[in-house]
Amino acid sequence: MNDTKAQAQTKDLVQEYELDAPPEKVWRAISIPALREAWLPKGDLADAAPISSKPGEEVRYRLREDEPPFLESIVTFQVSPNADGGTRLRIIHGLVGASLMSRMPRAANSNVRCVMRAA
Repeated sequence: MNDTKAQAQTKDLVQEYELDAPPEKVWRAISIPALREAWLPKGDLADAAPISSKPGEEVRYRLREDEPPFLESIVTFQVSPNADGGTRLRIIHGLVGASLMSRMPRAANSNVRCVMRAA
C-alpha cells in the first residue's frame, strides 16, 4: 500500500505552509534537536530520534500523548522550495493504529476479553 492510500484510510491531518525562509533553514529547524526543541519539545516525542529521514526533504517523528489512552501518532514534515525562493512546508499528522483503538475491549480492570461468564 502506498503512502497516499494509507493517508486516505487513516484520515491524516495535512497542513501546508508557505514560508519566507529558504528550505535549508527550515530543514535545520525541524531536523536539528537543539533547534527543534524550541517548538517541538522532546517530552512530546515517543522517541527523540526521527523514525526516518530523507535529508533536506522529509523527516518523521513519533509522538505520544502523556495521558491515557496514550495514543501514538506519526508526524511527517516535508520541505520543498517554492516559486518565490522560500519554502513549502507540508505537515502530515496521523494516528498510529487508530482502527485498532476502536476495536479494543472496554474492560474495567484489564484488556483481556471475557471468554466465559459464571451463571
